[in-house]
Amino acid sequence: MSAGASSDPQLSGNVMFYNQPEPLSLDRHRGLGVKRVDAPFLFLLQAHVVPITVNEFGVAAASFPVIFAGPEKTPLAVMGARAGDNVFVAPNGEVDPEAYLPAFARRYPFVFASDPNSDRLLVCIDRAAQMVGENPDVPFFEGDQPSKYTQDAIEFCTEFERHRRNTEEFVKILIELDLFEEKTVTLTGRNPDGSEGAPQKVADYFAISEEKLNTLSPENFLRLRDQGVLGPVYAHLVSLLLWPKIIQRALLRAEAQAQATERAQTPLA
Repeated sequence: MSAGASSDPQLSGNVMFYNQPEPLSLDRHRGLGVKRVDAPFLFLLQAHVVPITVNEFGVAAASFPVIFAGPEKTPLAVMGARAGDNVFVAPNGEVDPEAYLPAFARRYPFVFASDPNSDRLLVCIDRAAQMVGENPDVPFFEGDQPSKYTQDAIEFCTEFERHRRNTEEFVKILIELDLFEEKTVTLTGRNPDGSEGAPQKVADYFAISEEKLNTLSPENFLRLRDQGVLGPVYAHLVSLLLWPKIIQRALLRAEAQAQATERAQTPLA
């Protein structure tokens, strides 16, 4: 946190959900804080995937598929079958209370960012967040010091950063042992006449191969066990059984939206 600097370092790069990240500064943010809003997680509405850390695999696997994506095999919680549609968030921003909420989202509007001028991490806030503003219910600062709310948020981000680094090590081990395989998920909807529609690709992603896992040498399998990797691996594999649940939710939501549109376009008698 930059508590008294006259000018803040310029941030580079971008982070999902954060539209206007700024290093938290006493000079700039003395009168700001967080206000209570009706839908604090409304920003999740259009996020069909959310990054997740390895320590979350077990609990997340009860709610949605956990997959790996991109060259870096980033772990993602799949929260929707279509881009821009999170099937666990209602249009009013209410989150399904039975669904796990990834820490990546729970830390918002705080985030750590790299300082391009040094090796340190900067505590930042999203100044564009709907809950951030003047006359707050919970201030960022009390006098010249961070409030307890801010201290707790920094501690949460610190813990998240530790888990993020553990996740990088976890993925590195899987890559070294060549345990990934590419997979594709398709969605088959219904035509207006009720017949089965043409399959549509939902996602291409990376998953841990059960075949490769089962053919590991005893030495490498014990390595996974001793490094605490097996639990998250099995949680990931079990989570993939939830793809039909996600697709069903997406189909039901699309059907409800189509019916609502049809009702809106039907003239009243």
